[in-house]
Formats: sequence, C-alpha cells, structure tokens
Amino acid sequence: MEVITRRDLVKNSAVAAAAVAAGTAVPAAASDSTNAGGAVGRMKIIAICCSPRKGKSTAACLRICLDAAKEVSRKIDVELIELAGKQIPGSLAAGVPLEPGQKDDFPKLVPRLSDPSVAGIIIGTPVYFGNMSSLCKAFLDRCIVLWQDNLALGNKVAGVLAVGGSRNGGQELTIQSVHTSLLCQQMIVVGNGQPGPRLGGTVWSGANGGATGDEFGMATVRSLGRRVAEVALRLSGIVA
Repeated sequence: MEVITRRDLVKNSAVAAAAVAAGTAVPAAASDSTNAGGAVGRMKIIAICCSPRKGKSTAACLRICLDAAKEVSRKIDVELIELAGKQIPGSLAAGVPLEPGQKDDFPKLVPRLSDPSVAGIIIGTPVYFGNMSSLCKAFLDRCIVLWQDNLALGNKVAGVLAVGGSRNGGQELTIQSVHTSLLCQQMIVVGNGQPGPRLGGTVWSGANGGATGDEFGMATVRSLGRRVAEVALRLSGIVA
C-alpha cells in the first residue's frame, strides 16, 4: 500500500490550485464582486469575509472598509468575497484527505488571491470566544498552498477587522491572531493608522443600529480601508 504523507497531500493541493489558476478563468463580474479590475495602471483591493452568515455584520463592515479604500484613488478597484456557504476543509492543510464526495471550494479562490493586480487584502471575521471564526482559521490554514507557491501573497498589503458582540469582546486579540498568519505569508500588515494607534477595525455589533451603527467602530473600519489603500498605492508605484 502506498503511504501518502502530509507533505504529499499539501503539495497535491497546491498543484490542484495551480491548475485551477492556469486553466479556469474567473469572471470579472463575479456575483460576489463589488467591482472588478485588471486594467493597466490600476490595482485591486479585495476583502475576505470569514463569517458563516452571508451578508451580515462582518460583510457590511467590509463593504464600508472597501468604499473607504476606493475613495483614496480612482485607480483602485475593490472586490468582496464571502466565504459563507463555501466548503473549505481546513483539515487538508494538515494532510487529512477529503472524504468521498466531500467538496472543496478553496482552489477556486487561489487565482483571485494570487492575481498580481491584487495589491491589498483585508480579512474580516466575527469574534467567537475571543478569536477568529473556524471558517477564518480554515481559510488561513489552506493558504499554505500560496506560501508554498513562491510566497504568492508576499508583499501584498494586509489589514484585518473583527466584529465582536461586546465593546471589548476580544476584537484586538482576534486581529493579532490573524496578523500572525498573514505575517507568516510575508505580507505587509498595517493597522488603521491615525488617530490610532490601533491594530485594525474593531467593531461592536451590539451598538444601536447594529455593527454599522457603532460610530467608533466605523471610524476604525474606514481608517483601515484608507490605510491599506494608501500603502498599496505607494508600493505599487501607481500615481493616485
């Protein structure tokens, strides 16, 4: 019997993801896309919503964050990708093979994440027991294939926002935890800048009007979007 190691499984996952990137065209106007880019002299910032609830608080905050990023320059395109409803088995990153018939949606995300026109990535997650969602952890673990692919995320600018059920519900602890994974990818991690210092977008979903009614949180979210855009523009050499 052939013995398949964890290294073999992860390598095979990387090969499969590369095949998707090379042979599967992703429509520019995808259904979960806020906008699409790719034109010469333009750059894209994408946001990954790691909430299992599609279109809810975390997604709403990311849309506001992307709007702020887009306001920095007319040469910035933005895209929101929601992971809700997608099957992303985190166990594959540990070398555990898929069960018969089990679906894996992660390879389809690879070309969108590694696209050279993507200069910035913003991760958004709800806070569960002082840390990121299980969906967020699975997604970050699966990004090992991008680490193995010549650090495909390396030198892209990254920011994080977290939505908690209380004012001090572990948002910054969660952001730090996500930061650690992004730093391992050799991404350029930024916070939300002035008037901080803060680590990223920290939102309270229990405010009057919900997450988007949290004035303090929305200020951090908008600042994060602007900061990611400003740094990405500077690094890309595109004149705003």
